[in-house]
Amino acid sequence: MPGSKTNDLTRAQVLAAVRAIPPGQDYVWDGLDEDDRPASDAELQAGLQAALKKRGRPTGSGSKEQVAIRIDRDVLAAFRAGGAGWQTRMNDALRDWLRSHSAV
Repeated sequence: MPGSKTNDLTRAQVLAAVRAIPPGQDYVWDGLDEDDRPASDAELQAGLQAALKKRGRPTGSGSKEQVAIRIDRDVLAAFRAGGAGWQTRMNDALRDWLRSHSAV
């Protein structure tokens, strides 16, 4: 790739060096540069497990329903000012209100 030159070897030189390695010979770490250290079996397994984890939004409880509701700006701003989790706090506040009031 243009602009990603990390050494002075040409492509042909790199290919020749790779082909010069005898078949079946494992990489031998010289112990000098930690970045060149091969990953251990445990590190490889941890990497594989991390790659297989489902990414994205965590699954919910399945008991919530998405609705469109109009909330006064000042009320919404107050909940959002508390940072992440404001929707859960708002839900908890509504649930708390329901404990002491009739929903009808």
